[in-house]
Amino acid sequence: MNKQELINEIAVRTGFSKKDSEIFVGAFTGTIMDTVAKAEKVLLVGFGGWEKKETKGREGVFKAKKGEEKPWKTEDSFKPVFNPSKAFEDAVKA
Repeated sequence: MNKQELINEIAVRTGFSKKDSEIFVGAFTGTIMDTVAKAEKVLLVGFGGWEKKETKGREGVFKAKKGEEKPWKTEDSFKPVFNPSKAFEDAVKA
């Protein structure tokens, strides 16, 4: 399901117009992104939660076919993580 299909489904289930549903989806996703970017958790009981996690940098060596070795390194960074609730996981498994 893409964003437009989600907007259409919300409009059908709620009776809202597609324009109002589009505004809702934009506000919902924007709020989650802004909150997680500030390193605050977002928790929807019965659905799941989002949070900001730190990923540690790594180092390694790329070995080319001709015997050349090229070292590489990634920096520490952050990524958003979604943790589904047990109810969500059970619904997917069914």
